Amino acid sequence: MVERVLLASPRGYCAGVERAVETVEQALDHYGAPVYVRKQIVHNIHVVRDLEARGAIFVEEETEVPDGATVVYSAHGVAPSVHANSERLGHNVIDATCPLVTKVHVQARRFAAAGYTVVLIGHEGHEEVVGTMGEAPDATVLVQDVGEAEALELPSDASVAYITQTTLSVDETAEIIGVLRRRFPAIVGPKREDICYATSNRQWAVKEMLPEIDLLLVIGSRNSSNSNRLVDVARALGVPAHLIDDDTEIEERWLEGVRTVGVTSGASAPERLVNRVCDWFRERGVARIEAFRMIDEDVTFRLPVELRRELALAEARP
Repeated sequence: MVERVLLASPRGYCAGVERAVETVEQALDHYGAPVYVRKQIVHNIHVVRDLEARGAIFVEEETEVPDGATVVYSAHGVAPSVHANSERLGHNVIDATCPLVTKVHVQARRFAAAGYTVVLIGHEGHEEVVGTMGEAPDATVLVQDVGEAEALELPSDASVAYITQTTLSVDETAEIIGVLRRRFPAIVGPKREDICYATSNRQWAVKEMLPEIDLLLVIGSRNSSNSNRLVDVARALGVPAHLIDDDTEIEERWLEGVRTVGVTSGASAPERLVNRVCDWFRERGVARIEAFRMIDEDVTFRLPVELRRELALAEARP
């Protein structure tokens, strides 16, 4: 029988997600509905549904957005070809790409311009990876795991650099980089690691909590890379873990023989979903629901410049 629930800290929204969600909300307030959003603004179905209810229209590609309409690019970033399409269609573009993703895009362009073959460590098909590869498609190769790093074949005279997706497993990425450094001793990389502070912090928080728990519940959507990595971290260290969108997906059978449950949430999961999971346990007689340490993140990002400019002009009008 479950006796207590421990809440990981930090968890939930990161600065990039807060900025992206607020961008759509402010755009809806300023321009009125509809505001189009290319892809899911962040990888969480609850957030998407809430914004749809307010008048946001989510599309897969910018080419689906009517000529001259307002379109917000998601936090995951886009390739230059997306900007070109929107310019051709006369879109009012608000780019909500996370600044930490933008940093990786800049690195890709700089390395490619300097003549490097750019090894991108990431997951094929993830929107962030698609956007980053679009910066220098002819110079970039994707490596997803240690096996691919071992098998990577490059010309003997190639200058090699690496960059990474921002939402990867810290431990697995370090292992892949280790293989690349062994195989390509002259390889260069970013001055600071690309895995974002929020991804690293959430994985660290889970690792710290694992000795205290028998089961981990990670609140996040299936397409959330950073949420999936939290599940991986726990399982790799021998603790059962499940990814759930919300309290309705908890299965009673998971709790057999479990005394302490750990709860965390991915960087795009709103805190109200954590509260719902806590209520689920309270309804089943669990009184001890407590924070496992308390660590605050004080990172904030300003709204996209296009939106700030518009809002400032509107405020200045008589």
